[in-house]
Amino acid sequence: MTHPDAVLLHALLVHHEDASGSMPALLWRAGDGWQMISSAVLGGGLGPRAWVLNAQVGHGYARLDPDRHLTEIAQRHGMTGRGVGLMTAARVTEGAFAVDGGVEALVTAGIGVCGWAAEPAATPRDVASTPVPAETAPVTTTPAAAAPGRAAPVPGTVNIIVALPVALSPGAMVNAVATATEAKVQALLDAGFDASGTPTDAVCVAAREAGEEVLFAGPRSEWGSRLARAVHAATWEAALRYRARRLS
Repeated sequence: MTHPDAVLLHALLVHHEDASGSMPALLWRAGDGWQMISSAVLGGGLGPRAWVLNAQVGHGYARLDPDRHLTEIAQRHGMTGRGVGLMTAARVTEGAFAVDGGVEALVTAGIGVCGWAAEPAATPRDVASTPVPAETAPVTTTPAAAAPGRAAPVPGTVNIIVALPVALSPGAMVNAVATATEAKVQALLDAGFDASGTPTDAVCVAAREAGEEVLFAGPRSEWGSRLARAVHAATWEAALRYRARRLS
């Protein structure tokens, strides 16, 4: 899965076992010197991180401890210390890579259940009766994330990983997440999806720890605009790959 143009984000295709058998995962052995911010189920928040794992799981995934499962997968491939672990039912082998001005983005996309973030509140009956395509079928996750007796989706249907070759201030890290999300929405619209995303999208932004901190990462800033273009290009390509397979 390593893209020939990747300088920072060398993602390797590895495999792990779950109830569905052998499944692929993307592993970035980032190493020391990185600060990451993420909404991931493992290693979420802001702080030093040394690796990123994006693991595909089967449609019937039922483990109650996805954070521990992701840790186990990472350890089997030699990862130690703190890292970021994302999980998805989308095909990670259909992930797309893009680079713009030194900013690199890797996106995997399963868009079977998508919509707009601000939608009318659903009643429990609406939720229970809504059909869900297999690639994003609800599964059980951590007890804290799921109400008793109710299944929750696999975390991260559209997973975005971004790497920048510069240091960002804490505020700029948050800004970068917002910029990546805006670019994702734009790409989904450009790819023909009438949606802002899926209910379980996740993002991870990695920036260097060393060097003078960049204070802004909005879409009109130097590094934010590069990030936006990279995320847009990767999301657009991943979305088109998903659409092509579903319509074939």
